[in-house]
Amino acid sequence: MSQQPFSRPGAIDLSGLSAAAPAGGAAPAGGGVSSAYAVDVTEQNFQSVLESSRTAPVVLVFHSPSQSPSSTAMADDVVTVVSEHEGRFLAGVVNIDAVPAIAQAMQIPQVPLMLVLLDGRPATQPMPGPIPLEELRALFTQLAQQLTAQGIAGRHQPRQAEVAEGEEPPVDPRYAAAQDALGEGDIERAVAEYQKLVDANPADAEAAAGLAMAKVLMRTTGVDLNQARAAAADNPNDIDAQTLVADLDMLGGHVEDAFNRLIDLIRRVAGDDRDKVRTHLLGLFAAVGNDDARVVRGRGNLASALF
Repeated sequence: MSQQPFSRPGAIDLSGLSAAAPAGGAAPAGGGVSSAYAVDVTEQNFQSVLESSRTAPVVLVFHSPSQSPSSTAMADDVVTVVSEHEGRFLAGVVNIDAVPAIAQAMQIPQVPLMLVLLDGRPATQPMPGPIPLEELRALFTQLAQQLTAQGIAGRHQPRQAEVAEGEEPPVDPRYAAAQDALGEGDIERAVAEYQKLVDANPADAEAAAGLAMAKVLMRTTGVDLNQARAAAADNPNDIDAQTLVADLDMLGGHVEDAFNRLIDLIRRVAGDDRDKVRTHLLGLFAAVGNDDARVVRGRGNLASALF
């Protein structure tokens, strides 16, 4: 089988296709994929799967258990190969028996068929199958190399698998080295490990949060809490004293106190000092996570303080 070049220009915009899918409750596609980097595509999540391709490529694989059992076998192989690339791709498995509207909207002529999306649009020509497992591996290796050559470094976040009650969720292997370092009390090594992950994939929000919190731990190691608070009380405009107490508040779980301390400081200082405090505050936002309600409020308060 000839391999299609990985190309972004001239692709057809698929952003409106989800409107073609009726709003009724469809059965889950397929038999249920079991991979951190694969998802069964339904009418309800179709748009979000398309949006995921703005982070890194999404591989849609269309199959039909009733019409072609071999197409379902290929879909399983695609999930296997995609998972081997640990986030470079996300497999979107489309069972056309369960979600025919999606296949109709995308004008799928046959199964099995595979299509790679990037930025919500096709990045390759449709690839009909069946494609043997080893040929799939060669194809995805080539696509990954082309992504790297084009400077496309984004990765998908692993999707949470079901965890039985009482069991600990598995540790994502990408973060294992950093978490092991934290467990051993080697904060400097943890910072270095998280920094590697962020450098490799700036869009990795979990790595960015880990790096930010590891830096908080590094800055507060060996600090006497009472002395730090006394110094901040005596020097309300001292940048180092105030940011240190904000870090200590973070470690103590007083997240909003930390945010408010720095936002109040931003209102009192100017110039380079203001930029320094703002940068520190953004680091604390990253440590908590941009979707956290406290961070959303903090960002609003920061905007008010700055403008």
